[in-house]
Amino acid sequence: VQLQAFGGGLVQAGGSLRLSCAASGRTVSSYTMGWFRRAPGKEREFVAAISRSGGSTYYADSVKGRFTISSVNTMNTLYLQMNSLKPEDTAVYYCAAAFTKTRIRVVEEYAYWGQGTLVTVSS
Repeated sequence: VQLQAFGGGLVQAGGSLRLSCAASGRTVSSYTMGWFRRAPGKEREFVAAISRSGGSTYYADSVKGRFTISSVNTMNTLYLQMNSLKPEDTAVYYCAAAFTKTRIRVVEEYAYWGQGTLVTVSS
């Protein structure tokens, strides 16, 4: 599967952005789909994931209640709605696909990655 993330940009603290990830080659329902981010000087970290059926979602504690992951299988697209953004959310955001059904927070489990889209939150 090939993944392409887009939708990043500059937003003020408290604002919202929606990231999209378009998949081609195989449908998103074939994988556990996730969003990760890497802030300047930090390791890539888990943000959110959604199960193949779309029935289960998982979030990092730092974004729980503010971010929502979703997918539309008919459009083969993954989304990350980000609300109440904070300066510490500034990072390059990546979408990714994995075969795992359990280790969904583990970076190394994801075999396919999009190119990343930059989100900058100003204070």
